[in-house]
Amino acid sequence: MYVGITGVGAYLPEREITTGELQDGVAAAGGVRLPRGLFARLTGIERRRVAGPGEYASTLALHAAQAALARAELDPLDIDLLLFASASRDMVEPATAHIVQTALGSRAHALDVTNACNSFVNGIDLARSMILAGRARRALVVTGETPTRVMRSRVDSLEQARRAFAGFTFGDAGAAVVVEPVERGGILDIDTETHSQHWTVGGIPGGGSRHPRGDEHTYFAGDGHRLRGVFEKVGASILDRVRARTGFEHTDYAKILVHQVTLPYLDRFVEVTGVPRDRLEVTVTGLGNVASATLGVQLARVFPDLQPGDKVLFMGLGGGVSIMTMVWECS
Repeated sequence: MYVGITGVGAYLPEREITTGELQDGVAAAGGVRLPRGLFARLTGIERRRVAGPGEYASTLALHAAQAALARAELDPLDIDLLLFASASRDMVEPATAHIVQTALGSRAHALDVTNACNSFVNGIDLARSMILAGRARRALVVTGETPTRVMRSRVDSLEQARRAFAGFTFGDAGAAVVVEPVERGGILDIDTETHSQHWTVGGIPGGGSRHPRGDEHTYFAGDGHRLRGVFEKVGASILDRVRARTGFEHTDYAKILVHQVTLPYLDRFVEVTGVPRDRLEVTVTGLGNVASATLGVQLARVFPDLQPGDKVLFMGLGGGVSIMTMVWECS
């Protein structure tokens, strides 16, 4: 059986703020003077979208899901597996998948999948596995990311600014794909590499059994330089394995979709891996780091121009730390 992606959707909130506006707000609220243009200069991010007061992770996922189903010419009742695969969620319990499902009007088996910025690709892999196992016939994998809500609105010391800086790269977005059997092509290869000893590099500690309460634990904090160092050490090796296993060179792909944190980070990725820049779909400058929605938004942008037989390489990078690749052939 071949299993592939037959419908893609993405959704961006209407509200947009520039990185200059973000920095000005943080500087005005706190007691630390920041050099003008610092955030934009260090990240290469010009602007990002921000979910409005009445928009949640489920809201962004819902809009993307409706777009994906429309592209696949399907009704919500045509799916029997719904996976909400995201680093964000509406609440700790119940699973956000149920909130999406109620608004969508489907009746599928629904659950959440979470693995930081690799959540969406993990969700696609799980959907494919369940279809191959005969546990599902047609799946809808959705993500709604609202990481701007874990950004600090003020910093009161240089050390706090350093720990919070990775959060100032965030933007909000939703994405969705329909996964089902196809006649040819589809998902050809999946690989993962996990280095869990680095789980302390960054994250949001609040809401779990370690820190169930307290506003201080609800902000994203991390060491961006350390995280980048981990990815640089292990990122190229997984691409070497994919090349050896599939026989595909970088130039054999119509597009190479890569998780994007900052523009300098993306530049370094190109330098380390040798991926041709013209194969990338650069989203970070206009959207920032939209967490697990990154690859879905990129796919939605390139999907209309893909032809049957075109191959796409996905490369996800997630805190924890995990790296994931997926090779997909358009059917």
